[in-house]
Amino acid sequence: MKWFEHLPDSWAILRTKQMFRLVIEKAPANNQMELLSVYTHIGVRPRKSLEQRGNKASTTDGYWVVKEGDIICNKLLAWMGAIGASHYQGVTSPAYDILRPIKSCNTDYYHFLFRTKKYLQQFKIRSRGIMDMRLRLYFDQFGQIPIPVPPRHEQDQIVAYLRAQDAHIARFIKAKRELIELLTEQKLRIIDHGVTRGLDPTVPLKPSGIEWLGEMPEHWDTSRLKYCVSRIHAGGTPDTGVDSFWSDSSDGTPWLLIGDVTRADRVVTSTKRLTQAGLLSKRLTVVPAGAVLYTMYASIGKAAVLEIDAAINQAILGLEPKCDVLLPEFLFFWLRSLERHIRNLASTSTQANLNAAKVKALPVFLPTLEEQRLICDWIKCECRIFDDAIARNEDEIKLIREYRDRLIADVVTGQVDVRGWQPGPEDMVDDAALAALDDNSEAVTDEEDGDGED
Repeated sequence: MKWFEHLPDSWAILRTKQMFRLVIEKAPANNQMELLSVYTHIGVRPRKSLEQRGNKASTTDGYWVVKEGDIICNKLLAWMGAIGASHYQGVTSPAYDILRPIKSCNTDYYHFLFRTKKYLQQFKIRSRGIMDMRLRLYFDQFGQIPIPVPPRHEQDQIVAYLRAQDAHIARFIKAKRELIELLTEQKLRIIDHGVTRGLDPTVPLKPSGIEWLGEMPEHWDTSRLKYCVSRIHAGGTPDTGVDSFWSDSSDGTPWLLIGDVTRADRVVTSTKRLTQAGLLSKRLTVVPAGAVLYTMYASIGKAAVLEIDAAINQAILGLEPKCDVLLPEFLFFWLRSLERHIRNLASTSTQANLNAAKVKALPVFLPTLEEQRLICDWIKCECRIFDDAIARNEDEIKLIREYRDRLIADVVTGQVDVRGWQPGPEDMVDDAALAALDDNSEAVTDEEDGDGED
């Protein structure tokens, strides 16, 4: 296999096992060490800083000890980018492999290298398993992969250069995200006006009876959500360790995560699929197209219209409106209008959560069905300019990320020579600003962190 177009003459090529060794150092009982996880897109982070995105471990006794500068590899998701250098001392799940350098190197260089498309492809090719969801990359295969070895000072220069470029890109993304937030706020104002006041500015108003919602058109009714839906579907997660529950085939039933709901206003596809055995293992019902999905954990209070038949995980409810009472699209817009109120209704003992009882008790304003249709049409028309602007900015963020991926691949393989680069006044790296690079993280929110590895 021809790995590289060329490498600088001063660079060597070794196999991974010649640069890193697999270490297994068990943490002592009753340890108070930092629990770490490795996530796609953002690398290694303390679990406590992202605990809403995964399950907490009840104990870390017997977990693997991680030292600063180690590489942590999630065997199950390495091919998706769940690998990275640790800047922390701590412990991590035995489901992960810990790679410790045996030669002097800057492991941040290998953090960038291992997350390039070329290496992710190699991880997938060398992983074992009968389907994508159960592929595992073991060190006997990982260790065979060739890696470039620049001189140490060049590794340090590459890392400094890429971190500086990341800072520029992060500032760009942050500005775009702030603009998207402003556009979204304008959209929500339009939605809120439509579903709480209607389209006739001269219509008399009356108290809604709900203090935080204020007045409503005099001829509208109010109700609770549970009286406006014919069925509420709960979800669940089948055992990720049972291959027969998961399908790589288009014949499988789509199974939705929070990221699938929050990604767009309409759900038309899924990242994962279940077999019939997987559905039966948790007695999951299939939510029909036309239902409205609503999130209860992590990104709470987000709604989307379902346009495919699908099963859902336990963080989502599927709401089937009564066809003679409530249009799905009006319910979607109504739930969007409640977003700013939802956190006040959610449980905040550890993190903001809703539950089915609180969702059922949500108030709903009820215009006639014909008025609901008119309101939905008006909202879509008024929001089109904002939707288009949001889409353009999202596309620009996607393009700058693609540029970043290509730049990293070229620099870490020596195709772009950065030895003469010197940082300028605008190349300051602010670790807090780099957080903007973390927002492409749907995979983090619902990530299988592998703690249940068998």
